[in-house]
Formats: sequence, structure tokens, C-alpha cells
Amino acid sequence: MVGGVLTSLGFVFSAFAHSLLHLYLGLGVLAGSGWALVFAPALGTVSRYFSRRRVLAVGLALTGNGASSLLLAPALQLLLDNFGWRGALLLLGAVTLHLTPCGALLRPLALPGDPLAPPRSPLAALGLGLFRRRAFLVLTLGTALVGVGYFIPYVHLAPHALDRGLGGYGAALVVAAAAMGDIGARLLCGWLADQGWVPLPRLLTIFGALTGLGLLAVGLVPVVGNEDGWGGPLLAAAGAYGLSAGSYAPLVFCVLPELVGIGNVVQATGLVMLLLSLGGLLGPPLSGFLRDETGDFTASFLTCGSFVLSGSFIYLGLPKSLPSCRPASRPGTPPPEMGELLPVPQVALLSPGHPHSTLDTTC
Repeated sequence: MVGGVLTSLGFVFSAFAHSLLHLYLGLGVLAGSGWALVFAPALGTVSRYFSRRRVLAVGLALTGNGASSLLLAPALQLLLDNFGWRGALLLLGAVTLHLTPCGALLRPLALPGDPLAPPRSPLAALGLGLFRRRAFLVLTLGTALVGVGYFIPYVHLAPHALDRGLGGYGAALVVAAAAMGDIGARLLCGWLADQGWVPLPRLLTIFGALTGLGLLAVGLVPVVGNEDGWGGPLLAAAGAYGLSAGSYAPLVFCVLPELVGIGNVVQATGLVMLLLSLGGLLGPPLSGFLRDETGDFTASFLTCGSFVLSGSFIYLGLPKSLPSCRPASRPGTPPPEMGELLPVPQVALLSPGHPHSTLDTTC
């Protein structure tokens, strides 16, 4: 809820900006801090609500990324044409304020595995002790490398399409193809992962590697002959990248309960997002620098694709990421669910006004 307020204030503050410094503070610091406060609790809470269909639930929650790539570009252009950039930022501030009532709808649940006592130090509250676990350390290191290349298409896919000779509508179609692939893959991968046929760390490694290969394919697409063409090869490469990146996104968060336990999943989500964002700080500037030095985005996508492949290689150090030589045992039966929440006897609803939680027998 606090994140929703900060994000809205960041947009409103930026609407009255008179310099780039104001935009850095408004969109970068205020809105960025607000989104950080929104993302980890929201996604961590979804992971705690679901057990048998956790990956599908997280995939559904993350489809907003692909949908925004598909829908917000024309919507923002319409706002700019009618209200100017200042008016558009004010309207976006009003829209993002809706994150606050969304946060009010998240019900805190007490689950088995939750810490019995609150953290005694700030470091413990931040969950930094999770880095002592080898599997979590491997995951965060690989994710930081993946983050270097993962966000490049969000920033430079459309300019890359223009550099390849496509017109404005052709470039928009390329972005739309990646967004549609991203949306569909998050749902399909969620269903596939929840079947239990393949361990989540192995799926994470596979789709991470496919994401890197997709970036390499986007960078190697040849130049289009004229602006009226649809850029079939680039369209196909962007769609393939969207499919693989969309499959990767829910897996990197849904593997956390297996590695750190359900009681630490919110802290672990925040730390993974921190490392992913640190990689994202390097990727777009590096991509832009290589574009300025070479004259196109080929080296940018090849370099960032290599970072993603390197991170996927590190994922091989996770438990169950590689096939075992021993005969595979049948996976255990997931706990029964009422609706989609965890079993009623194991769930307690935390009351904000009372220090003790009470069992919730209606969920």
C-alpha cells in the first residue's frame, strides 16, 4: 500500500519537472522505490497462497508485464496526443494509486514453516542470512547474470527493428509478437510446471538457456529490404524470445519455496528481484554503448544473450537441475486444497489489531 502511494507521487512529481534531475528523482527514485515495495510482497503473497498450482498462479499474476507491453504503448501515445506529457504523467499517477487498494486486499496468512519469533536484527529482517544457503546463492548469482540481458528487449527491441529496416508499424508488430509470446508462455509454462513432470530447477535452467538463445537470434537477424516489409525473421525471433522469456519469469520465483521454505519466500523474492534489477542496471547502458560504438544492436544482443546463457549455466548448480542416474521416485502428492488456498487447518489469518493470529475457517 505504501508502494502504491510512492509510485503515484513519483508520477505526479515528474509531471511538474523542469529538468532531467527532477525526472530522475520522480520516476527513478520515488516511482522505482514504490514499485519495489509493491512487487515483492505481492508476488511473495501469491506464492504463499497457492501450493499445487503455484507456478500457474504466479504466471497469471505476471501476465501484466506482457499485457502492458502490448496495450500501454498505443494507450500512452493517445494520452500524449491529447494531454501532453505532463497530463499523461498525472493520469498515470492516478492509475498507479490503485495499487494501494490492491495491497489492502492481500490477506496475511500464518503458515507452517513461518518463523516463530520476529527477526532480532535488521540483517535478519532483510533475509541476508539466506545467502548462507548454497542453493539460494547459486540462484541469485545466476539471476544477476540473466538480469543483464533479460531487460534489453524491453528497451531496445523496437529501435533494433528500426535499425534493421522496418518501419514504425513493423517495429510495433515485432514488439507485439514478443509480448504475445510472453503472455501465452507464462500461462502455458505455469500449467506445465505444475504437472510435476520436470523439476522446477531443471525447467528454470532450460528456459533460461532458451531465453539467451532467443536474444542471440534477435541479434543475428539480417537487414530487411524495405520499410514496407513485415520482417518475418525478426518477427519469428522476437516471438521465440517472448515464449522463452515468458516461461522463465514465473519459474525464477516459484523455485524459491523449494530452496528456502515457504516461511522465507517473501524475503527471498525481494532479494532475487534486487539481484535481477542490479543486472538490469548494467544491461541497457551496456547495450546502448555497444550500439553507439558499432552502429547497430547486433553486438548488444549478442553480448547480453551471452550473459543470459552464462546465468543459465550457473543454474546447473541447483538441486535437481541435472537428471539423476538413480531411478526417479514418484513425486509426493501435494497437500489437499480448499479452493486454491492452503489447507484450512494449516492457515491462520493474522489480525492487525491483535498480537496473536486466529485460525481462519472460511478460506
